[in-house]
Amino acid sequence: MSTPAMIRVMVVDDSSVVRQLMQQVLAQTPDIRVIGTAPDPVFALRKMQQQWPDVIVLDIKMPRMDGVSFLRQIMATRPTPVIMCSAHVGPDNALAAEALAAGAVSVIARPQLGVRDFLQQAVEELASAIRAAMQAREGQRAPKAPARLGLSPVKAGAREMLHDAAWGAVLQRYTADAVLQPPGPEDGLRPATARIVAIGASTGGPQALERVLGKLSQRCPGIVVVQHMPQRFTRSFAERLHRISGAEVKEAEHLDRILPGRVLIAPGGRHLVVRREGLQYYVETLDGPLVSRHKPSVDVLFRSLAKAAGSNAVGIIMTGMGDDGARGMRELADCGGATYAQDEASSVVFGMPKEAIQQGGVGDVITLEHISAVIEQYACR
Repeated sequence: MSTPAMIRVMVVDDSSVVRQLMQQVLAQTPDIRVIGTAPDPVFALRKMQQQWPDVIVLDIKMPRMDGVSFLRQIMATRPTPVIMCSAHVGPDNALAAEALAAGAVSVIARPQLGVRDFLQQAVEELASAIRAAMQAREGQRAPKAPARLGLSPVKAGAREMLHDAAWGAVLQRYTADAVLQPPGPEDGLRPATARIVAIGASTGGPQALERVLGKLSQRCPGIVVVQHMPQRFTRSFAERLHRISGAEVKEAEHLDRILPGRVLIAPGGRHLVVRREGLQYYVETLDGPLVSRHKPSVDVLFRSLAKAAGSNAVGIIMTGMGDDGARGMRELADCGGATYAQDEASSVVFGMPKEAIQQGGVGDVITLEHISAVIEQYACR
């Protein structure tokens, strides 16, 4: 029987101590191999041109180029899962939000002092984050040939891990059936009420959602959103979106009603499920296993919406690595809902949309700039 391929990791950090310790602790894992380290993105790129890594572990503040700028160039040229591991991030830190918006799949806060103890204690969490980031590559567009990027310089607890609950060890891949109740005979076949829009996004999603929600008015239909994002960042993300949108945007709470002019953002570490009672829609935030490697999962949201709203459902799948949402979008289409996918040209990573298209669940492929207009057309008249 063939041996599974090792996950190749590049560590980019201006601290030689951190680079050495990271290499030492990851050497304890049988399936992860650090293929190189570098003190800044310029050195890193030279090494990566020789052997491209599967996952990059990246600091934020470094000489010659900061980590977020490097992250943006990587995502624009050769999308690769990136974990930000830095002493300069925290749940209320703008740098962490900026890194997630630029496409980081996870953010880990490490202390400035006691790094050795932190990494030794957190090796399993770090390894799990790397494995999950590697799995997120499934379904993304084929890597481009190694590119010549033009680079222009541009006291925490030892176990403070700010990554999503979804980055735990993945021992079994669950479907949304593990979270959702079996459909009843009348689910999806009830008389029509208001339209409900569900949006799913991952890598590149925060910036894309800013552009979409920033154009919405108070008369937009009720919207529910799953954006793969670490647990302690979703509230501040929703607050930022609220400031730029004409609609009310908030982090979803258990039993929140879905209303016209309101956008509910799934909280990190909880599945977002749409329910219906009479003519009213509301959400539940549920614990449960990772579905399609994520919690919250787009598949859970889409499939619950298909069950609750049937032909009144509108599904939009946006930029992101992996295949989360593809099965749920097919169910939305099968029950008569309208389904859309962001096009490749405007996606940071054309993974989730591509998988949804290939599984036959997408009715129309549209540009990022057109998504807000599509949403508004479903507003209550």
